[in-house]
Amino acid sequence: MDILLEKVFVGKPKTVGKKEAKEPMDREWTSGIFKEPVQGPIWVGKTNVAGDGQADLKHHGGPEKAVFAYPTSHYIYWQKELGSVGMMAGGMGENFSMGNITEEMISIGDTFQIGEAIVQVSQPRQPCWKPARRFKIKNLALLLQNTGRTGWYFRVLKEGFVEEGQKFILLDRPFAEWTVAKCNEIMHVDKRNLEKAQELANIDLLAINWRTTLRNRVEKGESQDIRNRVLGPNE
Repeated sequence: MDILLEKVFVGKPKTVGKKEAKEPMDREWTSGIFKEPVQGPIWVGKTNVAGDGQADLKHHGGPEKAVFAYPTSHYIYWQKELGSVGMMAGGMGENFSMGNITEEMISIGDTFQIGEAIVQVSQPRQPCWKPARRFKIKNLALLLQNTGRTGWYFRVLKEGFVEEGQKFILLDRPFAEWTVAKCNEIMHVDKRNLEKAQELANIDLLAINWRTTLRNRVEKGESQDIRNRVLGPNE
């Protein structure tokens, strides 16, 4: 089955909402989640896609999160489950909307040629409160996380132009057993499996922030405080 780059999305941060709104979900906020489709070739660089931007540079963007990818098929699921017909490709803030692929089918370290660029899976996305704010569904981050429909990030090994409709050509798969779905399970569900957590933390192609979190769990018994990430100012 051909893995397709169905759409490319980019967008600069923008501010929406009302400063004095009583309801937290209606208050003013700034995000780069609002992206528009790109026609024709676009440059994929080491830290982002040309024309793209992030509001929170502490948690988004950079070499390990240069490109955010999300399976197009998930939107059918979300539309059915949440009744949100406005939730469609690009809605999660992805750069690459990918067809014929899910988290169960792609692994850490998978390396692809796409157009002129070469990209490598670096980590699953850990969803934050911003998709929830966008779609006015307060627990959306938890739903994304708990269903494993998180999407993932690519690091860029070779910069170049890409274009919608192109196919991803698999060049290397060094950790086939460590699918994005399996990583999500260890991080968010099977938290007591310290043996697997250590095994995952030892993968050198996994992004350093994931490796650090897993090592802290194994070595110090530290658990990740997710409340601020998944609910944040939406509470």
